[in-house]
Amino acid sequence: MNCLPIWIVRFEMAAGLVKKFFIASMLMWMAPIAVLYGFNHNLLPGLTNLSPHAMTLLSGFVAVISVNIVIAFYIYMAMKEPSNKHQPDPKFLTQAKASVYQPTGEPMESLKKQE
Repeated sequence: MNCLPIWIVRFEMAAGLVKKFFIASMLMWMAPIAVLYGFNHNLLPGLTNLSPHAMTLLSGFVAVISVNIVIAFYIYMAMKEPSNKHQPDPKFLTQAKASVYQPTGEPMESLKKQE
């Protein structure tokens, strides 16, 4: 069981989330730039015989696909995170249930208006 105060645990969770967000953001910048650099400097074999117009279209398309792959990976990582669902206070729940089932003895406002 974790003996740390709740604010420290939350801070550590937030720091992990910020780190993942920062890494994903950097990859969203670096991946398309690396793709465009690879296409423009003929680092990918077999693409030297393409026309400049086809090279531009293909490199742009692959750069956009690379960003979408990074976004999909980030979404996957976010969905894989454990969700710590908030549990309501048991005392509050007991009082709320008691107030719902408690008869008031007075007719409700809507019934008064109908008469």
